[in-house]
Amino acid sequence: MNKATVIPLEQNFGKNPIKIRETNHYKHEYVIDFASKWDKLIDWESRSDSEGSFFIDQLKERGVKRILDVATGTGFHSVRLLKAGFEVTSADGSPAMLMKAFENAKRYGYVLRTVQADWRWLSRDIHSKFDAIICLGNSFTHLFKEKDRRKALAEYYAMLKHNGVLIIDQRNYDSILDNGFSTKHKYYYCGDDVVAEPEHMDEGLARFRYAFPDRSVYHLNMYPLKKEYLRNLMLEVGFQRINTYGDFQETYQENDPDFFIHVAEKEYIED
Repeated sequence: MNKATVIPLEQNFGKNPIKIRETNHYKHEYVIDFASKWDKLIDWESRSDSEGSFFIDQLKERGVKRILDVATGTGFHSVRLLKAGFEVTSADGSPAMLMKAFENAKRYGYVLRTVQADWRWLSRDIHSKFDAIICLGNSFTHLFKEKDRRKALAEYYAMLKHNGVLIIDQRNYDSILDNGFSTKHKYYYCGDDVVAEPEHMDEGLARFRYAFPDRSVYHLNMYPLKKEYLRNLMLEVGFQRINTYGDFQETYQENDPDFFIHVAEKEYIED
């Protein structure tokens, strides 16, 4: 990691937090203390149980060997995939998260291959081709501009081999915007004593509040991506087929899932 990298110590959203709708602001949101508490929100053991072998199965079915985890966070999926025998490169835009991921991996006996990288210029910092790219944890919603989303997806597409696969997830913002917030608190954020819920929602902003047992509170400002909008973007960038799962299930009612998982395939097959 670059020694000149400066990690903010406190979150700063200014006097009017709901006006902060900028892609680059994530760097000021994932401060060291927030990153150090993130695993209390996830609860690695419970999350492993809830998602089972879904991602491992999807990747193995396609003969994947080399994976780029572009939103590694604190390293949960990178470590799981290493355990399953995949070759993993772990990237994140937040140095605080990468530091925590590296520490977590060491506890499990792995040395993560980490890269601090912005998705919009991914190929500038990572010079390889991959069988699969994963972008999990609702991370893609940190991109506020459509041109940023298109650029990031184009980078993913370019860095995949000709028959590569992208797996990307998102909250079910369609349901939150249409029906209000509810959650089964079962699949993704499994920590028992942490509350993660929206403080403000409109068509251009999902501001989530994260409250921890020690009474510390943090926020994330994200863009409320709609399911079909993201699917269409991926098709427009060049992905050929997309299967979307609701909370890891192939069949679901649109308003039921907390999360959608999109499996987008690059391989071109003539009709």
